Amino acid sequence: MNPDRRQFLGWGAAAVAGAALAPGLRLIELAQARSPEEAASALKRWGLLIDITKCADCDDCVTACSDENGWKGHGRPETDPQWIRKVSLRDKRTGYAQALPMMCQHCEHPPCVDVCPTGASFRRDDGIVLVDKHACIGCRYCVMACPYGARSFIHEEITGQKADVPRGKGVVESCTLCVHRVDRGETPACVEACNRDGGKAMVFGDLNDPAAEIHRRIRSEPSSQVRADLALNTGVRYQGL
Repeated sequence: MNPDRRQFLGWGAAAVAGAALAPGLRLIELAQARSPEEAASALKRWGLLIDITKCADCDDCVTACSDENGWKGHGRPETDPQWIRKVSLRDKRTGYAQALPMMCQHCEHPPCVDVCPTGASFRRDDGIVLVDKHACIGCRYCVMACPYGARSFIHEEITGQKADVPRGKGVVESCTLCVHRVDRGETPACVEACNRDGGKAMVFGDLNDPAAEIHRRIRSEPSSQVRADLALNTGVRYQGL
């Protein structure tokens, strides 16, 4: 790390620690008081299995995610939110084409967490990777570190926010696996929409639970990770890739 970058990181952390939200409350203290993280249990690991052979030619998962979490595109791919998107793949040798949903892969060893200078990017004990909006200083190191292009920076003022999904200009965001729904015992919006209106390609559940469908299928049927060579042990797996 060069001296200029080291100086920037030191300044950024100090600025976050000293910024006052209210009398007696600092951003760094709020970032450390993560009640959802403390409530999450390492006995679980939430994951998502996507069978792309069943992935229909639709955007139901993308639309559901946008509606649930209150983000939308503005026709500018370079700055639009990237919570979930459909990616097209084509085999150069055969020309065979596939499409699959791409979102945060909720890695066991997330690069975004490793590079975050303030601790804003963190992984809950149950495997869900999140961004603490109160601690994020908008440096975007995590955006560059993510090998899946799954993080985006909010460039514009936010209106019409959802109560369960705080968002704000100047911070980074990505798929949360609809953590607010998961903590209520529900499934992510993309999974619900896919199984209701799409090709029933998505299965959500506890990867550690032998009784869960996702656990049984991953153990008994071939599945793969995107960029498995990085050894990140992703929580999102694909079949038919």
